[in-house]
Amino acid sequence: MAHPLYIVLLGPPGAGKGTQARRLSERLGLAHVSTGDLFRKHLREQTRLGQLAQSYMNKGELVPDSVTIAMVQERLQEPDTVKGVIFDGFPRTVAQAEALDDLLAQLGGRVNLAVLIQVPEEVLVERLSGRRTCRAQGHIFHVKYNPPKVPGKCDFDGSELYQREDDKPETVRRRIQVYWEQTGPVVDYYRARGLLVEVDGAQDMDTVTQALLDVVTAREDDEV
Repeated sequence: MAHPLYIVLLGPPGAGKGTQARRLSERLGLAHVSTGDLFRKHLREQTRLGQLAQSYMNKGELVPDSVTIAMVQERLQEPDTVKGVIFDGFPRTVAQAEALDDLLAQLGGRVNLAVLIQVPEEVLVERLSGRRTCRAQGHIFHVKYNPPKVPGKCDFDGSELYQREDDKPETVRRRIQVYWEQTGPVVDYYRARGLLVEVDGAQDMDTVTQALLDVVTAREDDEV
């Protein structure tokens, strides 16, 4: 049996990590593990870890690494992860990267590849600040790339489209700055280990997907 394949996707807000992780998951038959999804699931189901995370959030504190890592560790026990995993939004810190190394070592594996989806800041700002969200059910449109049929109204339920606070240009720039401050050292961590490959994320979606698949194939060939 082939060894499981563990891939870390890195990139600032708006780089398309989530979309590309889902596409790669489907094409490669790997589990897609998003810490955002994990948090929402644990909070929704009010699990022990969800309640623990909530206790920090209620105090306005950051959820500690130990809770995030415990959620990932639990997720890695599920049967769909047997062929491997695409990690989306994790690790965010070097401490999390080191913890992931330990978790995968316990499973007899390791991070095979870390891919940084690089997109110029101005493109990220255009992508995120152009998003509009419907008030009723959260459908997402984009003023340039996916405009609604009627300006300001959702195609699906007719409710008002609005710009979320965290999609306003000044907030987007701050989010990008925070990302690099927090996750820049993780990029360096994987680069120092010879695991980092950069992909141009400013291209169209299908081209980026193909570039990612090419990178994965090349890494698999190297490791055979």
